[in-house]
Amino acid sequence: MPGSAARPVRILIVDDDALVRAGLSMILGGTPDLKVVGEAADGSEVMAATTVCRPDVVLMDIRMPRLDGLAATELLRALPRPPEVLVLTTFDADEHVLRALRAGAGGFLLKDTPPAEIVRAVRRVAAGEATLSPTVTRTLIEHVTAGTAADRRRDRAAQLLAGLTERERAVAVALGRGRTNAEIAAELFMSVATVKAYVSRLLTRLDLNNRVQVALLVHDAGLV
Repeated sequence: MPGSAARPVRILIVDDDALVRAGLSMILGGTPDLKVVGEAADGSEVMAATTVCRPDVVLMDIRMPRLDGLAATELLRALPRPPEVLVLTTFDADEHVLRALRAGAGGFLLKDTPPAEIVRAVRRVAAGEATLSPTVTRTLIEHVTAGTAADRRRDRAAQLLAGLTERERAVAVALGRGRTNAEIAAELFMSVATVKAYVSRLLTRLDLNNRVQVALLVHDAGLV
């Protein structure tokens, strides 16, 4: 299991800037429970690097010259047993981030994120606890709620969520608010194990592959 006591979380860094790769390797490599197992300079190298390095988490830049991080994320998440993807961005194009999250990325970081927060974010993604920061969530909501396309997404999301039980819907809304399993357990008076079971059930019923996609669906439906 990623992040278990048996071995550290294995990380592949993908960025076309050698200085960024070196900085991230220094930050993450100095943490006992994290291990940088490889680097790639372009999205076109990701699939081969993933086969060789077998990472738990891919730290993915968006803008790269040959194959960008969005397309690379879509390719990775289509694998039978894909690694988690944590996208890097300067956040000047939030629609790109939204596309990455819809493709199955577990979350994303701004490139000026402090080192300690980068470490925590990698751990959270590896553990399936990916969440969106409040600032990022607000920006994504603005994007999601703009225009006719948003109306179609809202209708589709509402239809999908309508089939949930009241308890499943409560867990989904909590995910939409960025709550961790422990926080959901406290709010809904459940055990953490029960929350995990509900999250797994939601992913199956909604045909999604991680909790960030559930959060986006909840935002699309206008529930948070």
